[in-house]
Amino acid sequence: MCDPRGSETAGSLQNRFPASLFPSGFQLDLVLLCPASPDCGKDVETAPDPFLACRTWPIQLPPLWTWRPRPQPGDQECSPYAAHLYDAEDPFTPLRTVPGLCQDYCLDMWHKCRGLFHHLSTDQELRALEGNRARFCRYLSLDDTDYCFPYLLVNKNLNSNLGHVVADAKGCLQLCLEEVANGLRNPVAMVHARDGTHRFFVAEQVGLVWAYLPDRSRLEKPFLNISWAVLTSPWQGDERGFLGIAFHPSFRHNRRLYVYYSVGIRTSEWIRISEFRVSEDDENAVDHSSERILLEVKEPASNHNGGQLLFGDDGYLYIFTGDGGMAGDPFGTFGNAQNKSALLGKVLRIDVDRKERGLPYGIPPDNPFVDDPAAQPEVYALGVRNMWRCSFDRGDPASGAGRGRLFCGDVGQNKFEEVDLVERGGNYGWRAREGFECYDRSLCANSSLNDVLPIFAYPHTIGKSVTGGYVYRGCEYPNLNGLYIFGDFMTGRLMSLHENPGTGQWHYSEICMGHGQTCEFPGLINNYYPYIISFGEDEAGELYFMSTGEPSATAPRGVIYKIIDPSRRAPPGKCQIQPAQVKIRSRLIPFVPKEKFIPKTRSTARPTARAPTRAPRRRRPTVAPSPPTPRPARPTQQPGSRRGGGRRRGRLNSANRAFRDGDVRLVRPAGLSSGSGRVEVFVGGRWGTVCDDSWNINGAAVVCRQLGFAYAVRAVKSAEFGQGGSLPILLDNVRCAGWERNLLECQHNGVGTHNCEHDEDAGVVCSHQNPDL
Repeated sequence: MCDPRGSETAGSLQNRFPASLFPSGFQLDLVLLCPASPDCGKDVETAPDPFLACRTWPIQLPPLWTWRPRPQPGDQECSPYAAHLYDAEDPFTPLRTVPGLCQDYCLDMWHKCRGLFHHLSTDQELRALEGNRARFCRYLSLDDTDYCFPYLLVNKNLNSNLGHVVADAKGCLQLCLEEVANGLRNPVAMVHARDGTHRFFVAEQVGLVWAYLPDRSRLEKPFLNISWAVLTSPWQGDERGFLGIAFHPSFRHNRRLYVYYSVGIRTSEWIRISEFRVSEDDENAVDHSSERILLEVKEPASNHNGGQLLFGDDGYLYIFTGDGGMAGDPFGTFGNAQNKSALLGKVLRIDVDRKERGLPYGIPPDNPFVDDPAAQPEVYALGVRNMWRCSFDRGDPASGAGRGRLFCGDVGQNKFEEVDLVERGGNYGWRAREGFECYDRSLCANSSLNDVLPIFAYPHTIGKSVTGGYVYRGCEYPNLNGLYIFGDFMTGRLMSLHENPGTGQWHYSEICMGHGQTCEFPGLINNYYPYIISFGEDEAGELYFMSTGEPSATAPRGVIYKIIDPSRRAPPGKCQIQPAQVKIRSRLIPFVPKEKFIPKTRSTARPTARAPTRAPRRRRPTVAPSPPTPRPARPTQQPGSRRGGGRRRGRLNSANRAFRDGDVRLVRPAGLSSGSGRVEVFVGGRWGTVCDDSWNINGAAVVCRQLGFAYAVRAVKSAEFGQGGSLPILLDNVRCAGWERNLLECQHNGVGTHNCEHDEDAGVVCSHQNPDL
């Protein structure tokens, strides 16, 4: 058993005995055993577990000790309850040098083996009590008897789910986060170079890529800056811009990388795939003059631009394009996605290490349509709408199972989002099918379509724009192994899929931020910005995601979060990395975390709407398609606009209006500018005020967004904008994540339940302009 504070008493005790007592290759170690009998003569061959028994050598050992082979790296794992045994969860408790023992076990130990305790511990108070059995064992006992030794080992409640992520009563997996980077403008990608340096590179939608060192410090000089060439805008939800980056598998030797970005001249727009090389003088900067354009594809609309670049184990570059935009893929007879002669709506695969047919790249000889004269030879798979974030599975760390599987999130039209396993030559159904159901009835009824159904699809009651993720294969959190973690851009949901290896079925679980004390540890947080843009892996395989509080390419509200499983961590030292040295020529900007832990009483509830995981029968169309709408899957409104009402600039037109629960208004004193005022909320047919307990910028963001403002400048407290004395206090202790549609969706004490007065009325300051610019 591991002492979480680093006590190493076994080695010091071993040194007190003659070397002749110890067999070659063996060591004495504190393992806290519970043998079948008080005697220590049970032979190792007859014990249920060789490591849970005492063995008779020339000296008689108490049940606290055992002989075992000297471990090799990775051979043993600390119990997840080690901190409980040493009462070490609270850093302010006195240091324990001996774990907590159950009372009856301690009494027996004191009677038979107490002479060894002064070899185990330098605790003078413990030594002084050695002659008094009752006081001695009371000193070693734990307040929480569930975690004392040896009852801990046989407690079914504590040990039944050690191999699983902890879930709440509704099945929501409870995880925590660690802030890694902040102040980013729509971070669309986080990648590593596979060169042993453990740097990670973060791309912003505006066309800059930043290099970060393993200690999370950032180089002041951008790794790549092509913002002058990238086509994007400040509009919220603009899908154009710098969209993808991938390092060559042999980057360590050839220093080549590849980027995917939008370009345009006047009314013409297209996507561009280019190769760059790193500067000969600075390994943390790209030689911008080295750009070699590999491929350009004309875009008929400004949305559905795809954007993923990946290298597979085969060494080829995979390119994921959108269907060209608008709605319903209206291009040609069957749309771009079903047209093999079009490069849009496809997964492409090319060989960047050779040239042929007059192209700046080669065509892999096993591409599925290479011999089809009616098809583009680059096409690897077709029938995709707008795959947003794909990843290759690294495979199980021990067995390699699953390695090379290609997962993609494909953004839906107006009913379903889907996750696909992409295979060579596969047709993924768009525009015939959306998720498991039909979109275009005539195409869907075509038996020759032979489309591949998704492994999972969810309706728009759960989310409206999937962001594909990764299968976790890192070292630090063993319980996450094999879990595909992804999210939704519009609702901010984190989700997961786990495959049943026996049936091949994928099972869905929502991911919640841990409640109570689950994430209440130094450096951990339990909240994040709602617009989930992308996911990423570091060189060691640990998993991250990027989100923002304002989905604009010019808003520096983006944060990178590392996903943490508090239920189980790898043994100390097992996951250590040794980064290769990197020469630094730019000034380093140290990382300063800004996000805070927010106390919560419960985790976010799992959605009640059923998410389908099985395909329906395919003999005939399952539903008629809904009429296509011009609304894209991602919002494209300009700052200050609203989807449904046309109200702008924060003015509330209350004439002839039926208010709905959750509506808000601002009441401001004379002389105060528009966008500032006391917050009043409508609930149950009446208006009331909001108390400022727990009131912060996240709550202000919810209010400002409701009123049509793009930015929340300040959360106002202490009735700074006046008291609503004639109104009831309707909400108190409001705790928002920032993505909620109204204050009623935030956590609060309950409507009308409060312990405050009107001198604590909350307010906001909203703006149409970015306060950070």
